[in-house]
Amino acid sequence: MPAPRTTAHAVVVGSGIGGLTAAVALRQRGWEVTVLERAHSLEPVGAGIGLAPNSQRALDVIGLGDEIRDLAAWQGPGGMRNPSGRWLSRTDSAAAAERFGGPLVLVHRATLIDRIVRRLPEGAVRTGCPAELADAGTAGGRPARVTTPDGDIEADLVIGADGIHSAVRRAIFPRHPGPVYAGFTTWRTVVPAPEQPFEPHETWGAGALWGTQPLKDGRVYAYAAAVAPPGAHAADDEQAELLRRFGDWHDPVPGIIAAAEPGRLLRNDVHHMTTPLPVFHRGRTVLLGDAAHAMAPTLGQGGNQAVEDAVVLAHHTGDGQDLGAGLAAYSAERLPRTTAIVRKSAQVARLMSLTGRPAVAVRDTLLSAVSRLGPGVVLRTFDGIADWHPPRRTYAAGAQDAHTGQGGREGRPARH
Repeated sequence: MPAPRTTAHAVVVGSGIGGLTAAVALRQRGWEVTVLERAHSLEPVGAGIGLAPNSQRALDVIGLGDEIRDLAAWQGPGGMRNPSGRWLSRTDSAAAAERFGGPLVLVHRATLIDRIVRRLPEGAVRTGCPAELADAGTAGGRPARVTTPDGDIEADLVIGADGIHSAVRRAIFPRHPGPVYAGFTTWRTVVPAPEQPFEPHETWGAGALWGTQPLKDGRVYAYAAAVAPPGAHAADDEQAELLRRFGDWHDPVPGIIAAAEPGRLLRNDVHHMTTPLPVFHRGRTVLLGDAAHAMAPTLGQGGNQAVEDAVVLAHHTGDGQDLGAGLAAYSAERLPRTTAIVRKSAQVARLMSLTGRPAVAVRDTLLSAVSRLGPGVVLRTFDGIADWHPPRRTYAAGAQDAHTGQGGREGRPARH
């Protein structure tokens, strides 16, 4: 007969960036953690991700921030262009770093996933293991329970990190409408860098945009978006579709499309949560990332907010804190912030989605006029977002850490 467990156990459903970060952060706060992933491997779906200073500071909490900053590739100028190549607005990496306390870092998702997983013990992540929430539990009593092909697992805490179409969210908020189609689709790929140097840019056209961003390993992360009916796909292949839509745009866009491997071009419709959840938790079950607040990618904050969620959740639920109060504090802290960013992302998406010539001309004129006021004006879009800092440990926790000399990592949360 196995010995009774004395360390509180958290189960994370989903092994995306937010779920894995939560697993590491919770483990550092004394939890035993198991990550359940439906897929048979951790090969991430996606090509690249932009990590802004806010998520880098969140990654500092798990000891990963400096590793990520070392991967920064954007040096010098960049900005927004129109399809002919004319610059609509200009900024540079130094101005962004000075304003927000760090660089924007573009990394391949596989790189980020690998760096996070290295901080988990072997066996903590179980792939090929779909999980369903059978019981959300009660904060003051009954444990939560998930069902897997290998049997049921009871947990002191279940974290739904299972993405936009989260089954955990549907289980605890069955009447919530969930995410809705944002009106456009996206493409993403990673290709070798073109021979001719280029300045990082995002190019806006009529109901479409294209982004070309360098990676530290010498490759380029390229992404595109266009207004399209939901569920649409190219009759031939997505590379041909990109050539039809963007093949006459400025260099290096046509060359990057030509270099893309059709089988590695990812196309996904965009869905976002225009109706926020009332809270992010029920009983012993909590949501983070896209499961809690799916947003349009137009501010590049989806993954960043998931990382923020993870460290804030660990902050409020570690070191023997009352679970019910901790989950309530997590919801109270994260819900207003993420709701505001979902709405702001939707506003930017509406600007990108303009298709009429007069409206596009007005938009581009305004972007150019704002840019002439200086790079700081353009960067103000991210004020209150990229300058975020993670919550600090309390004085009592800091004193305990000093006494143990373990930085809080070996403290065990009580079973609630």
